Amino acid sequence: MAYPWYETVSNHNDLQQGDFIPDCPILLPPPEIKEDAELSITVTLIDSVILSQSCDLANGKIDIVLVCPFYSLRTFLDSLPVEQVRGNGKKRKIDDLRKGYIPGYHLLNKDNSIPALLDYQVVDFRNVYGIHFTALQEVAHKLGDRTRLLPPYREHLSQSFARYFMRVGLPQDIVVDGY
Repeated sequence: MAYPWYETVSNHNDLQQGDFIPDCPILLPPPEIKEDAELSITVTLIDSVILSQSCDLANGKIDIVLVCPFYSLRTFLDSLPVEQVRGNGKKRKIDDLRKGYIPGYHLLNKDNSIPALLDYQVVDFRNVYGIHFTALQEVAHKLGDRTRLLPPYREHLSQSFARYFMRVGLPQDIVVDGY
C-alpha cells in the first residue's frame, strides 16, 4: 500500500501541523535589547512548516504558532563547509539526514507533482519562530492552495522535532565501575 507524503489544501481556516507556508512573515528582534531603548524589529520572509500541534490550532488553545524554516536539500548541502561534502561526504551527509542522525534537521521526501517540492526538503529545527495565529490565517488565505504533510510523515516530523528539543546535556557522564 502506498502512503502519499503530501496533499494540496485550500481551506485557509484549517491550519494543521505539517502545513507548508512559503514566504511566511517572521519578526526578528534585535540582537540586543536595552531597557527604555527604541527597538528595531526586522520582518523577514521564510519558507516555513507549521510545528504546533493540529489539535491546539483547531481548538484555539494557542495564540502563537510555532514554525520552522525549510529549504531544499541542495541549499542545505551548498551551505555546508566544503570539507564536509568532499569525496563521499555528500552521500554520508544525506544518509545521516535520512536516518535522523543530525538532530537539528529533518529530511522530507520530494514530490514531482508539486512544483515547490521537486527537490527533497530539509526542515531546520535550530531556528524556531512564532507567528500569531490570526496573522498566519491571513497569510494562508492570501496563499490560497498550500501543501500539507500527511500522516505518518507528519508524526515523524513532530517526533524528530521533539527529540531535538528534549536533548539533555549532562555535566558529568555516569562511570560504571565493577562490572
